[in-house]
Amino acid sequence: MTSQHARYVIIGAGIHGLSTAWHLAKRLKATGKGSGEDVLVLDKTGIAAGASGVACGVIRNNYFQPAMRELMAHSVDVWESDPEAFSYHPVGYLQIAPEAMREDVGQIYTEQQAIGYTSELVDGADACRSYLTGLFSDWQAPGISVVLHEKRGGYANNVASMRGLAAKATAEGVTIRDGVTVTGLSVDGGAVTAVQTDTGDIACEQLVVAAGPWVRDFWSMLDLPSHISVTTPDGATRPDVPMWTYWALQEGTLGVDPNEFTDNQGNLPPVVHVDSTEPLYDDIDGSLITDQMWGVYYKPDFSFGGVQGGASPLRLDKPAGEIAVDPYGPESPEFAVGEDFVRMWTSALAHCQKRFEGKRSVYRHEPSGGVGAFTPDSFPVFDTFRENVYVIADANHGYKMIGIGQLVAEEVLGESQALLEPFRFARYSTGELHPTSHSPFPWS
Repeated sequence: MTSQHARYVIIGAGIHGLSTAWHLAKRLKATGKGSGEDVLVLDKTGIAAGASGVACGVIRNNYFQPAMRELMAHSVDVWESDPEAFSYHPVGYLQIAPEAMREDVGQIYTEQQAIGYTSELVDGADACRSYLTGLFSDWQAPGISVVLHEKRGGYANNVASMRGLAAKATAEGVTIRDGVTVTGLSVDGGAVTAVQTDTGDIACEQLVVAAGPWVRDFWSMLDLPSHISVTTPDGATRPDVPMWTYWALQEGTLGVDPNEFTDNQGNLPPVVHVDSTEPLYDDIDGSLITDQMWGVYYKPDFSFGGVQGGASPLRLDKPAGEIAVDPYGPESPEFAVGEDFVRMWTSALAHCQKRFEGKRSVYRHEPSGGVGAFTPDSFPVFDTFRENVYVIADANHGYKMIGIGQLVAEEVLGESQALLEPFRFARYSTGELHPTSHSPFPWS
């Protein structure tokens, strides 16, 4: 029997759940339609216990896809609205790329200017080398043809920013209840009427699923398809495509003093993202690691206590239904970062900057990264299902997208948001998919 009630129930106390709760509470009060006391956030563990709590924290606008770029510009506005509460460091972001990506990066720059997003483009090998050595005297990576320097963006402390969001939500009257596991959903007449939990049923009028990599399980509870047909932009149909695939996120920390990673002026540098078509050799023994395009990102990060970053994730080679999506503890086999990543990432840092040569021995061998749930095209789905259930499926673009909660709150209250229109589930049947770039990262 239903023993509890909340008008709005949000599943997940990560970036999307907390942001949605905060903005929904504010909007309810502003419109006279209710208050924060109408909003309940549930999490089976606690605030930032999942993907948001282990996120590397990078915040960028560097997307080839116009819809993603506009969405991220909106999110950067939210990050900038209260840097202290969100533990946000607006150091900027460097996209450093080879000839194969020169045209793509140039297009990103042009379209950033069109939406008023501040950035600088450096074009040509000689100009790039001069620009990068002007930032870092020890820069040594060859084969760079284009640099896009986003003057906005940067990174934030993952857990501290979640606590800041939670404080904003609770200040508006939102209740955050941790240690509550959702076990099922009650459906009547096509709508969800209650959330079943291990502490009793909770009746609701509107449900928001913001569960990160656990979205697969709630998708199943909603009796939505595990495989779909996808129409490509050229009109071809790909049948029986898995709705969810899981990738192991490869991130780690080099145990050096973050104060030592500064630019030539002694300031904290922008987040550095390098894509390269140059052969990558082992920094220790000189053996070839790869002669295919590779990419890494890195930054000094005092919350991690070193230089933190990552590389392209690895797709887990088994069906989504067999992935143990409880990745945020060392007992999970999907959680551990392998030695191949350590070798590649530390060698890539040394490839780029001389100061990182011979530093593999100080790499921290500790759990990092977790897993991410990707959609068929690796881009988010923001949409309503079963009449009153809003699903936020971020396809692992998540942490940086703090502004999604504001847009979802508006849609939950009946105001459709143009920024979210390109991310509806229907795009898979209509073929209105997002364009893809030449980046080695699956989310590009």
